[in-house]
Amino acid sequence: MDTTTRTIAKSATWQIAGFFTMTLIGFLFTNSITAGGGIAVAGSVTGFLSYFLHEMAWSRINWGRKPA
Repeated sequence: MDTTTRTIAKSATWQIAGFFTMTLIGFLFTNSITAGGGIAVAGSVTGFLSYFLHEMAWSRINWGRKPA
């Protein structure tokens, strides 16, 4: 079991890696760091919101849970 601090660190480094990857992909498509960064920010925000909503939906589904 990971500590909360480790989980936060892993989440942060994953988000940073994803941000730079999306910036690079955006740059390759647009030839602009600014546009690539904008795409990365938009992707990060929408990804976060999508994941949050996905988790909220799954929290209402009891399938696959073991009784407490």
